[in-house]
Amino acid sequence: MTTPIVDWPAEVHHALNVAGVRQVAYVPDAGLTKLIALCEADNAMRDVLLSNEAEGIPMLAGAWLGGERGVLLMQSSGVGNVIASLSLVKACRFPLLAIVTMRGEWGEVNPWQVPMGTSSQPQLEAGGVIVYLVRDAAEVGETVAAAAQLAFESQVAVAVLVSQRVIGAKAFAAVSK
Repeated sequence: MTTPIVDWPAEVHHALNVAGVRQVAYVPDAGLTKLIALCEADNAMRDVLLSNEAEGIPMLAGAWLGGERGVLLMQSSGVGNVIASLSLVKACRFPLLAIVTMRGEWGEVNPWQVPMGTSSQPQLEAGGVIVYLVRDAAEVGETVAAAAQLAFESQVAVAVLVSQRVIGAKAFAAVSK
């Protein structure tokens, strides 16, 4: 028996719509390509391309102050860039919803991805973020829905980490001399 393919980006996009997310801050990532495309095509959402993940937190603070909900999309390699900005979330008590595609886990072949991939969850938790790690594509959509409800209703920071088991391992060829 074959396992049905789950279109988790479509389920996440639906969950974001239901949660009333209107601003999507992101740094491009292959694991998020389809979700980003869905958000870009959605006239109810404003997508904002960031040059650095740290720009996303103050942008989403402004969205919240302006009466809109937002989400930050990034890869685990960018988690280190947001750590200092997490103090803004805690001090100003505004919600943060983040979706992080993981690297440096199962099937990783790029050694540069391992340090942040293995330390993203503890770093986020040390910064006061509630973290949900999802290893099954069938659970991503419902986990994002639950995370959005918690973040926006309780005004806390919540990150959903989408395991490399869900997005798939990427190919990497080291350059040898």
